[in-house]
Amino acid sequence: MSRRNNTNVSDFILMGLTDSEEIRLVLFNLFLLIYLITVLGNAGMILIIRLDLQLHTPMYFFLSHLSFLDLSYSTVITPKTLENLLTSTKYISFGGCFTQMYFFVFLGATECFLLSSMAYDRYVAICHPLQYPVVMSVTLCCSLITVSYVIGFSDSFASVLCMNSLHFCDSNVIHHFFCDTPPMLALSCTDTHDIEIIIFVVAGSTLMVSLITISASYASILSTIVKINSMSGKRKAFSTCASHLLGVTIFYGTMNFIYLKPNKSYSLGKDQVASVFYTIVIPMLNPLIYSLRNKEVKNALVRVMQKRENTRHLRRQ
Repeated sequence: MSRRNNTNVSDFILMGLTDSEEIRLVLFNLFLLIYLITVLGNAGMILIIRLDLQLHTPMYFFLSHLSFLDLSYSTVITPKTLENLLTSTKYISFGGCFTQMYFFVFLGATECFLLSSMAYDRYVAICHPLQYPVVMSVTLCCSLITVSYVIGFSDSFASVLCMNSLHFCDSNVIHHFFCDTPPMLALSCTDTHDIEIIIFVVAGSTLMVSLITISASYASILSTIVKINSMSGKRKAFSTCASHLLGVTIFYGTMNFIYLKPNKSYSLGKDQVASVFYTIVIPMLNPLIYSLRNKEVKNALVRVMQKRENTRHLRRQ
């Protein structure tokens, strides 16, 4: 990363969320609880989908990758945040900071296009149910997943490459609890106008393309649901995409609030609250959203537990 050519700073200080020791302790316990639920929820979701054959469908294939991304997303941010809440020294190395930023952007951009793939899956399932097994083939599902990861990699590589060209010479204090793009741009002692435009275009394109795909899919879904005569049929059709629609609304609502605005309007208080929500809270909410409202996941959990009990019983005999 040619660190020494670009900056006099060898490490950064993450200011965190608050200076109050009492509030930091409360936040530590809260974030630790949320992180444990996130790990158990997402790892459990992946495990159930892998163990239960009835969940080996395109929708749950995408859902298992969403759980993996959420688990990774939270792990990139939360452990370091927990460490900083307990210690007075809140240093993060230059390389560590840019590594955190790289994986944060990579996982976020990948999730954008994964949610688009999930919306397309629901579109085919509701609008073209008879063609669903043919259209959503294993090849197409794997291709959509691969494209999502490739786009995430490209976005993060471009963003971090731009950020690495900045000079950090006046201060090494990041007014945030992790290495995010807006506070890093605000910290630079060089003109960031061109880099801001590039990052805005990259991030904006990612968000808008995925949002257009999701919006078009749900417009078609809504049109199909309206044409269904029976209320029970409408409820059944809507229930198949309600969880995904809720997850998309929460994810994109917070992402757009943070990133689709000029860097000059970066607000320490409001943006930190929104950042806590989408980096720490949303990865915990997704497995709850997709499991509590989903009878198939609940039934799969029962089947897995029964299978485990039967296996134990046979071993005892």
